[in-house]
Amino acid sequence: MKIIVADSYNAISKKAADDTVELMQQYKQPLICVASGDSPAGLYKELVQKVNLKKLDVSDWNFASLDEWAGMNGNDEGSCRFYLNDQLFNPLKVPEERIQFFDGKANLQKQCDEVEGFIKRLGGIDVAIVGLGLNGHVGMNEPGTSAVLRSHIADIDPITQKAGQKYFKEARQLTHGVTLGLATLMEARHVILMVSGSKKAGIVQKVVEGEISENLPASLLRNHANFTIYLDKEAASMVHVG
Repeated sequence: MKIIVADSYNAISKKAADDTVELMQQYKQPLICVASGDSPAGLYKELVQKVNLKKLDVSDWNFASLDEWAGMNGNDEGSCRFYLNDQLFNPLKVPEERIQFFDGKANLQKQCDEVEGFIKRLGGIDVAIVGLGLNGHVGMNEPGTSAVLRSHIADIDPITQKAGQKYFKEARQLTHGVTLGLATLMEARHVILMVSGSKKAGIVQKVVEGEISENLPASLLRNHANFTIYLDKEAASMVHVG
């Protein structure tokens, strides 16, 4: 586990973007798994800027979904796909054939099979970008989720249901989702966890310094050979970084 701390969210986003590009350029037809949410948004903004300035070519990049709310897809404002369309896929003009994203309105088990098949065909995930929930979840792998699960239908923890309302203009029922499993994420060649803000400082400390347990899913990533956590100073405020 490697921990990188910067003074500001913008600084950590720039560093994470630079590192992501360096990693992705090591592979042919690379596959990146992308999370929605506030923390990685700055990284995506940096990638888009690099492409617009002709400093980066992502025409050979492939993109896999991390998760999606059940009953939603890219047509629903507030869905994971909606946000990534806005922040990443549309600005980068990524062709649909290079994206494999969970469709929460389709047969969810079939969606799991299709995402896993896409990952397998491309030889595995090269870089996985993930965020951290207030309860320690990664994707929609909620506390207590088995570490041996691959892509699966998830029951959403009440803490996540409440936190997820911020993405919607009106209250939504967020009881289920579909997500890459911890076993799939652990097979990625590199895992990047981005966390920002003081409200996440407590859970960051538990993930970094507490017991490794399925009750704290993100802590399991500490067993990954190439796991890097990017924190702004607020998120890192309770961590002992040596």
